[in-house]
Amino acid sequence: MAQIVVTGAGGFIGAALCPTLAAAGHRVIAGLRRPAQHDATFAAGIAPRVIGDIVPGRDWAHALCGADIVIHLAQQAHRRADRRVLAAEPAAAATLAAAAARQGVRRFLYLSSIKAMAEATTPGRKLQAGDPPHPEDAYGRAKRASEEALARAAAETGIDLVVIRTPLVYGPGVGGNFRALARLAASGLPLPFASLTNRRSLIYVDNLAHLIAVAATHSAAAGQVLLAADGAPLPLCDLIRILAAGQGRRARLLAVPALVFALLRWLPAIGPAVARLTSSLEVDDAPTRALLGWTPPHPADAALRLTARAVAAAQAARKPAVA
Repeated sequence: MAQIVVTGAGGFIGAALCPTLAAAGHRVIAGLRRPAQHDATFAAGIAPRVIGDIVPGRDWAHALCGADIVIHLAQQAHRRADRRVLAAEPAAAATLAAAAARQGVRRFLYLSSIKAMAEATTPGRKLQAGDPPHPEDAYGRAKRASEEALARAAAETGIDLVVIRTPLVYGPGVGGNFRALARLAASGLPLPFASLTNRRSLIYVDNLAHLIAVAATHSAAAGQVLLAADGAPLPLCDLIRILAAGQGRRARLLAVPALVFALLRWLPAIGPAVARLTSSLEVDDAPTRALLGWTPPHPADAALRLTARAVAAAQAARKPAVA
């Protein structure tokens, strides 16, 4: 059992990870950015600690005192990414890793993104951990730069570095494009996606938390870049059907020629959104499973339905009561 410092513990993934680590018997320091987060209720075995912003050059001795492992989650979410903050993330991560090594931390796990590799894949072609990375936006380039900065810090200090690249993470409480898609799936509106063949890899937040917990202590994970996913990539039309069914609805899917979407991608206002929705992004997580002997504990179909129900419940709770 280890003492593990988790940065970004108050975020979407951190809120799932800390209880998972504590349930495995680890002593967890939940690193929080703001004092207000300290007032939240934490499970037994989790000690909240306000560590502030993770910026280059700061002193981490107090925050990391007694730690065996550091799991670095604290970073800008893609939807809210600020270019100035993103630009500072590689140096900030390297500062944290170097400080961890000085404090005797033996392993540093960094949660990266599949966007550090690519935005899309050709149909039937899955990304492999060893593929040359080609990030295409500021967020992806920042994640890749952070990986490189951490690799240099690990080489200089001898600390074990583990990098996990994830596709879109979903679960109850998810926001952004996934929440919007879940609402659209249950809207009853005719959706023109029936003829699309694109497939996307996803990972349920509790599956990711379980993988991180395994990789944080597994001897074979040292020095590895691991790709994470629930398993087989899902066609968009199947994903929409599952999300609708989870909310007690039936998706209305219409067939529209692929040429229509190809043309829509050129429109400045909606082109990027159409490209994200209709392109493939497939991840090969088989090497991760083989290396760690890991299997996701939650089936994707059930996890997606649970998430869809949570989205519907949250939307219903926000509607004003009728007098």
